[in-house]
Amino acid sequence: MSPNAPCPCASGRPYAACCGRWHGGTPAPEAEALMRSRYSAFVLGLGEYLRASWHPSKRPATLEFEPGLRWLGLEVRRVDVDGERATVEFVARSKLGGRASRLHETSRFVREDGRWFYVDGDTR
Repeated sequence: MSPNAPCPCASGRPYAACCGRWHGGTPAPEAEALMRSRYSAFVLGLGEYLRASWHPSKRPATLEFEPGLRWLGLEVRRVDVDGERATVEFVARSKLGGRASRLHETSRFVREDGRWFYVDGDTR
């Protein structure tokens, strides 16, 4: 992805100044930034980043992407932070084989040793 292209996470910033930093190895400073970077990683097919940002207690052994799935947009609805724990509610839109769908999730995050991790989430 071009560093100057708009970031897939819909922040309005260029990729290099947004999720590109986190994908490059700098730890995301907050749970919302990590959630947005994970969405962008799904868009870009960055499986190793997704696995590394998953909490080790819930991290899948492998991760496969749905062939032909296109991510169309992200809306962050709510962010709640309570010390070392956070939740982020979001809606991600996608399309597969001409059929549109939405993923509405409230994700749980935890910060350990100064680094945020995705734990799991509840979908609606």
